[in-house]
Amino acid sequence: MTESGKQRLLTFLKGMAMGMADAVPGVSGGTIAVMTHIYERLVAAIRSVTPAAFLLWRSDGFVAFWQRIDGAFLLTLGAGILSALILMANIVLYLLAEHAILLLSFFIGLVLASAWFLRLQVRRWGAVCLLALLGGILVTALIAMANPLVAPDAYWYLFFCGVVAISAMILPGLSGAFILLLLGVYENVLEALRGAQLDVIIVFATGCAIGLLGFAHFLTWLFHRFREQTYAFLTGMLLASVIVLWPWKAATPESTEFVSSGRLWPGDFAAQTGLDPQLLPAALCLFAGLGVVFVFEKLAGREIR
Repeated sequence: MTESGKQRLLTFLKGMAMGMADAVPGVSGGTIAVMTHIYERLVAAIRSVTPAAFLLWRSDGFVAFWQRIDGAFLLTLGAGILSALILMANIVLYLLAEHAILLLSFFIGLVLASAWFLRLQVRRWGAVCLLALLGGILVTALIAMANPLVAPDAYWYLFFCGVVAISAMILPGLSGAFILLLLGVYENVLEALRGAQLDVIIVFATGCAIGLLGFAHFLTWLFHRFREQTYAFLTGMLLASVIVLWPWKAATPESTEFVSSGRLWPGDFAAQTGLDPQLLPAALCLFAGLGVVFVFEKLAGREIR
């Protein structure tokens, strides 16, 4: 699929938004992909990277292979994600450390507005779609309230964590870093990356690659067979991700337990931590997040209803 320079710039900026989101524990790049209307295309492009595509390269040349996997889109989006992780991650992490309540409130606004528009993908909210919506809410809520596991020191478990985490990462409403935290390997993976522990990195990366390709096939099948029910389920996941993003938590943002720590009501947060819950600024940030999505939808020419 050929794209103009303007379209590629927009894809790059969407990639940057995904990269910035991935820098925040508890936020999924998949959420941004849904919000910016590239989710199905992204899943389809990932799914197309198969042995058959590489055989096509061998028989018909690189151009045919590149078009088969929507390579220009993947490259542009990937460049945006990487650029954001390099250029913006420190800023986002600074905001998380110094202004966590305001940042997470802003993301809650993004998520709620995205769920509002995502519901438009379901033309008829029958019993099946409502059950799918509740299923999405339940799955994300159960994961959000789970306690971190004690991880076994084994390659098979590390491989399994890679499969699960990358699958979660492309789902809106679930953070790959959050899943790694629950599985008990978050710090181990970070240390492996910092210390260049090749055995750990290779096993984990292999799990990620297999999980990404396999789950992309599954999602493509779901969109093909049960498109509206799938969108209803994803809408539920988005709504329930508010639990993960809840700004008032018992742990500090610097702690690795921050994402999975207990959630508090603002009054309890003030009493337990002695910190200002910042209710008014948080509300303003939430409405700012809502506004960003509504403006984006207007610019994209969608009808707000």
